[in-house]
Amino acid sequence: MSRPVAIAALAAALLATGACTPLTAYSGFQAVEEQPKDVKVGEDTKSTVMGKLGSPSATSTFDNNTWYYMTQVTDRVAFYRPRVVKRDVVAITFAQADEKVAGVKTYTLRDGKVVNYADRETPTRGRELTVLEQLLGNVGRGGMLPRDDQDGAPGNRPGDRR
Repeated sequence: MSRPVAIAALAAALLATGACTPLTAYSGFQAVEEQPKDVKVGEDTKSTVMGKLGSPSATSTFDNNTWYYMTQVTDRVAFYRPRVVKRDVVAITFAQADEKVAGVKTYTLRDGKVVNYADRETPTRGRELTVLEQLLGNVGRGGMLPRDDQDGAPGNRPGDRR
């Protein structure tokens, strides 16, 4: 085997293995200097937590005294669906009286639960048209544009008879 053929085969092998390298995507809260685990219960307040971690990813729907910081890491290989590798949700609750941290809980991917949703559909009135009926539905019903002698034709004033 000649030298150029060997180099081409080596380059093709490197490209083939490089195509299978997973692409990692980071989304959500990214800690820069401080970590959510560094928040101290009973000492930190809402303002100090905001200064350390920044604004939360979400707040509780029914209680504004619970903040959530969410992080997710996904890997994608070639044409396959992305796979969640790591997910962390940190819930920080504050006391209502003095707005100091009352608790810090960390939930990981193992704590998550799969929720099945109801895939039933609400029925609608009438019947569904096929694609062919939608495309050919106006054939034979007349032109798409109004005639010139009709009121409301483009370029005519209402009540103008020429």
